Amino acid sequence: MDLITIILAAGKGTRMKSDLPKVLHKVCGKPMLQHVIDAAKGVGSTRELVVIGSGAELVRQSIADVEFVMQTEQLGTGHAVLCTRDALAGIDGTVLILCGDTPLLTTEMLSRLVEEHSKAAVKATVLTAMMPDAAGYGRIIRAEDGAVEKIVEHKDATEDELKICEVNTGIYCFDLKTLFAALEQVTNDNAQGEYYLTDVLEIIRRGGDKINAAIAEDFTETLGINSRQQLAVAEKILRRRKNDRLMSEGVTLMDPSSTFIDADVEIGRDTVIYPFTWIEGATKIGAGCTLGPNSRLQNVTMGDRVTAQFIYAHDCEIGDEVTIGPYVHIRPGTKISSKVKIGNFVEIKNSNIGVSSKLPHLQYIGDCDMGAGVNVGCGTVTCNYDGKKKFRTTIGDNVFVGCNTNLVAPVEVEEGAYIGAGSTITKRVPKDNLAIARARQVNFADWADKRK
Repeated sequence: MDLITIILAAGKGTRMKSDLPKVLHKVCGKPMLQHVIDAAKGVGSTRELVVIGSGAELVRQSIADVEFVMQTEQLGTGHAVLCTRDALAGIDGTVLILCGDTPLLTTEMLSRLVEEHSKAAVKATVLTAMMPDAAGYGRIIRAEDGAVEKIVEHKDATEDELKICEVNTGIYCFDLKTLFAALEQVTNDNAQGEYYLTDVLEIIRRGGDKINAAIAEDFTETLGINSRQQLAVAEKILRRRKNDRLMSEGVTLMDPSSTFIDADVEIGRDTVIYPFTWIEGATKIGAGCTLGPNSRLQNVTMGDRVTAQFIYAHDCEIGDEVTIGPYVHIRPGTKISSKVKIGNFVEIKNSNIGVSSKLPHLQYIGDCDMGAGVNVGCGTVTCNYDGKKKFRTTIGDNVFVGCNTNLVAPVEVEEGAYIGAGSTITKRVPKDNLAIARARQVNFADWADKRK
């Protein structure tokens, strides 16, 4: 069975009070629309058509690997789906209809929906939920045989209909041709003056076909996001799911409630994460690491058995058995080899640090290619910027750099060289040489007495 997905993402989201389209607000590290797309792909969808309108260009720039369909006027959910008719002309199969503001959807839930739709051999299946607070949701009206007779929107419902707790989640499976044939008959004769997708169900039923209903096992998976408060609720649910999954896979979270891990992060077994640690984006962490407390990693690739505390690292690579921190900033473009030691108050930017090199404390290393076994003294700075351009520093294997050294790029220190403390190095230091570049000390007798 070919499965095509239509995702409705054209609304303004006025209650978000934001210049950003609602579906692009992030939950657990990625746009809520991306969560919906990922869930659809996970269930085997072969095409994803995203209906956009408000903030269309921003959505196009932010979301990849889908087809976009423009809804120039927001005339309701039925009209939004109808906008995809030309793109799907001549195609048979099943269409899954989702909302772009439901980031809590799971592939497992959608798989059950699609499976029930297929087994029932019907033209339409609606996913329903037993909602404790059904305010704002369309109510499911069932026929005597238990099939869905129609869906009544909240604003159009009678007092008796408002007492119904089974609600429409806005998620459906349809036979594609049946769907578009029914959409042609939908009118906007309702309180909102819109073309409701829900009216399609009653039209299909009048045509003699049964409407199937699949009830979600967990209503929270169907929740839509319309406000910042609801966004915060979804954030908490998704992060709890992620943490539970990681712990089930062998990761120790000392305090899950104060550990914040994005949806796409990967962490190896026996890694221990201390409280108040943020792990974000496309970060991949190896096995047996110890991370935190008070650390933040964004788009970091990290090897095994790394120890890192009180650090901020982003868009960088860290090898095996590296020790980092406390109070370290590792900036984009940095590659740290295995068994490196990085101590307190160190910043590294766009640099390659060789195996077993040591940066114990108080260094700025920028635009540097450093070899293996290098020992860098306290207070060393690579002076990489002349006010107009950035230049690189090259340090060979087994170099010893004395404390308070300035390496003025472009400059090279060759293998095995030593640099005396307090030097400002502006020229190449040959292999195995000792370089000292500082003014001769002069002492002035009785000078202090004159100051007093």
